[in-house]
Amino acid sequence: MNRREFLLAAAGAAAASTLSFSGRLFAAPANSPRFLLVFLRGGYDCNNLLVPCGSDFYYESRPTLAIAKPDPDNPDSAVALDANWGLNPVVRDTLYPLWQKKQLAFIPFAGTNDLSRSHFETQDHIERGEPLGHETNYRSGFLARLAGLMAGTPAIAFTSNLPLSFQGAGRDIPNISLKDDPRAHFDERQAAILSGMYKNTSLAHATADGLALPKTVSADLRDEMVAASRGAPSAHNFAAETRRIATLMRDQYRLGFVDVGGWDTHVNQGNTKGGLANNLKNLGEGLAAYADALGNAWNDTTVVVLSEFGRTFRENGDHGTDHGHGTVHWVLGGKVAGGRLAGEQLAVTQPNLLQNRDYQVLNDYRDVLGGMFARLWGLNAGQLQTVFPQAKPRDLRLV
Repeated sequence: MNRREFLLAAAGAAAASTLSFSGRLFAAPANSPRFLLVFLRGGYDCNNLLVPCGSDFYYESRPTLAIAKPDPDNPDSAVALDANWGLNPVVRDTLYPLWQKKQLAFIPFAGTNDLSRSHFETQDHIERGEPLGHETNYRSGFLARLAGLMAGTPAIAFTSNLPLSFQGAGRDIPNISLKDDPRAHFDERQAAILSGMYKNTSLAHATADGLALPKTVSADLRDEMVAASRGAPSAHNFAAETRRIATLMRDQYRLGFVDVGGWDTHVNQGNTKGGLANNLKNLGEGLAAYADALGNAWNDTTVVVLSEFGRTFRENGDHGTDHGHGTVHWVLGGKVAGGRLAGEQLAVTQPNLLQNRDYQVLNDYRDVLGGMFARLWGLNAGQLQTVFPQAKPRDLRLV
């Protein structure tokens, strides 16, 4: 067993020990609803995932970033969903089969009424789930309040630190990171010691490369990426993480949260190749792996994918996109009423942009999730107001 395998085995053993104990404390019926929230930290560019390929304005606005219109002879063209919308082809083998099985739906023009375009403010606003300008508890998350209403619904966060979404529950919510990333961060003295340990061994070169890599990244860019992601791991190896998550959600837990970083794409974003495409490909592989690993439990599962905001509709001068507003949410599950775009929509034209730059928000996330929670767990109006104060739950009949 090499060092990497040893670290992973040790981490896995520790996690298994901790989680088996928690599982005995919080058992749940096998066929009870399962809900996983996937938070894409950094504001992902929804327009290059769900492509408005019926819009000429999209192609005018993105001369280098646009995904080509559906073309059977072009493997890099959008995968047609209907006459107006397509998928980035990097998810052709992962998300598109779920769409075809009607287990995936998209909600465009979704998000929050927070117009700060700040990663921190908008992420916190979403995780608190309180009406903008009427926050009463800055350490109370909407998933914590939801968990507090359902004593028989064990909850867990698949994160290194308990996210705001799950804070203030009034009971202990476990959290553990299952990402395949055992890297340590060392200061100069520690790095010298580590290099000395592996000097004149077969791992000497790899150790030197690993220690040198952080120094090759621009400090400013690294700081922004870390800040926007708030420590969330990137989508790299997400499939390995979701298979581990599936085991726990299948056998022990019913309400989960995981975040994925790396979605802040100001520079050289790319279209079917590049950083965004790689993240989308990995994310699609992870969600498909999650569905597969759950087996029959996928039929009792709902997954919602969201981000704090979208990106500007037009590309910027650095071939990227900047902080925007409206975005596209995803809803997946074995019994999701998918294969469709849900919620209120507008034509994708310049006059319909917000402030001549962004998608509008026509489907407020609190209203949409409130309607979904009512269907999943039979919550009444008073309970929904506890989870999302002053929200107006909307039933999009997705679950």
